[in-house]
Amino acid sequence: MIRLDDLNAATPDAFTAALGAVFEDAPWVAAYAAARRPFPTVTALHAAMFAAVQDAPRDEQMRFLNGHPELAGEAARRGTMAAFSVDEQAGLGLDRWDDAGFEALNRGYRARFGLPFILCVRRHTSASLLRQLHRRLGGSAEGERAAALQEVFLITRLRLAGLVDGPGMPVVHGRLSTHVLNTALARPAEGVAVSLFEVGSAAALVQGVTNADGRTEAPLLSGAPLRIGQYELRFEVGAYFAGLGLPVADPPFLDVIPMRFGIAEAEAHYHVPLLVSPGTYTTYRGS
Repeated sequence: MIRLDDLNAATPDAFTAALGAVFEDAPWVAAYAAARRPFPTVTALHAAMFAAVQDAPRDEQMRFLNGHPELAGEAARRGTMAAFSVDEQAGLGLDRWDDAGFEALNRGYRARFGLPFILCVRRHTSASLLRQLHRRLGGSAEGERAAALQEVFLITRLRLAGLVDGPGMPVVHGRLSTHVLNTALARPAEGVAVSLFEVGSAAALVQGVTNADGRTEAPLLSGAPLRIGQYELRFEVGAYFAGLGLPVADPPFLDVIPMRFGIAEAEAHYHVPLLVSPGTYTTYRGS
């Protein structure tokens, strides 16, 4: 991490060298911001860097957008992109995608809008990425230029937040938590096994067991953007109630409760509680 105070005091060349990779192959963005120091917060620094792209002449702006690599393209598979892009695409497994249909959609998008399809992939599941591409193919040229710029804003905000430390950090991380309450005994449910899945995946993203307060020891997801998509929480309440010695049917009426929900806000807090007894349960989005 680079301290914001050190960046404010650095020479223009050192400032540009430190931040030149944040905006894809565009060190001129960092040079623009270097001339506008000092910055009181990291958020203000990012705003100044993004303003360089917003204020650029249209042809320069389009050249910048076209400098972004295609998602799951040849450069992703070869790992020949800039380091930030390599990590971001690999984090969603796009370096291993080999989908002719997706490649055709990518080509169709570029042919229609004169741009690569740009998306902040750290905020999306692969299913959400595909939904976004299908949706945006129906947009207008001007609307897609604006959408691409907004995605650049989100991409670079995450990059900068991981690189620079200082006051006024941008909000880039979300959090998912749960809480299980035993309504039959009017107390927290301790010892319930909880698993989180992305819908369509057989492998659990995270597993845990509720503590004496009915919560997992740590949030189910935190420290990164929540990937926009559909998820399923599974609560193993049959084993929990059996362990309490409560009278339950054999087999129990409620055994493993699957709860499907969607995440649409990558930087938000989603709290998904379960209120349960041997015969009924309910949930809601909490705080």
